[in-house]
Amino acid sequence: MADRRNFPPFGPLRAFDAFGRTRGIRRAAEWLQIDHAVVSRHLRALEKWAGVPLLDRAGGGLTEAGRIYHDRIATALDEIARATEALRAGDLPQLSVWCVPGFAFHWLVRRLGNFRAEYPDIDLLLRPTDARARFWSDGVDADIRYQIDGKPHESQPGIRRAELARPPVFPVASPDFLRRAGPIRAVGDLLSHPLLAEEDSNEWLTWLARQGVAAPSMIPAVRLWHAHLVLAAAREGQGVALANPFLLEDDLRNGTLVRVGPPEAPFDGVAIGAYTLFIPENSWERPALLRLRSWLMHVAGAFLPPKEPPAGGS
Repeated sequence: MADRRNFPPFGPLRAFDAFGRTRGIRRAAEWLQIDHAVVSRHLRALEKWAGVPLLDRAGGGLTEAGRIYHDRIATALDEIARATEALRAGDLPQLSVWCVPGFAFHWLVRRLGNFRAEYPDIDLLLRPTDARARFWSDGVDADIRYQIDGKPHESQPGIRRAELARPPVFPVASPDFLRRAGPIRAVGDLLSHPLLAEEDSNEWLTWLARQGVAAPSMIPAVRLWHAHLVLAAAREGQGVALANPFLLEDDLRNGTLVRVGPPEAPFDGVAIGAYTLFIPENSWERPALLRLRSWLMHVAGAFLPPKEPPAGGS
């Protein structure tokens, strides 16, 4: 008996799925690693095959029919991808997780043993990277970023987020640097000392503003791109760094870095951003990702100390 089910051509279907996820022909082409003209041809071919307009060319998105169709075929394609992954790797659920390097290196990696002990059936691959994941083209299941409040961030359609923690941020330096620098009793005094930063001054400017200090033209003494390089420079006495408890667990305990400010009351920690977990919406309730999300939220939330007292407290 002949199969009477209607299946669209797979190439145009993948192009339409890519367009629906990325909301752009060039972005879809980048995801599929083909020329954007090929994506355009595929989209026209699928509309011709379906006999229904799927793209809202005036608005740059999908028509109502296109949106409904994409919601359904995206789920089916994701299931095909998961089934293929399971076929290749057996039934062991695999998770590819990208993470901002400082959080991965200083905090997460030492706790992954506990995750594996709790969920031995999940094969987790952790990749520290500064690059934000483009989930479908990179083959990434989850991405952990640190997002500074008020800083514009590139949004990706179809991605959900969960805030893991809003840690207090405060300046630290080596004891040797502070002995050489002399007293730093007011937040504004920091501007006369070398300030260490990652890629730009955004974090310092945000933190100083929360402390009531305006420094519109502040330029860091050194830019070192990664948090662990900034902290390494601070340990060597090269200046003052901004950091949070997730990055300072060993340094504060060992005394290699200490909080800056009057000895009786170091400068207050202020939350200026959050570690955030990003997951594609259509994978949000996937069992392995649900376990990872719940575990991260619990462990990260339990790690932070109680909120600090208002300014002036110890």
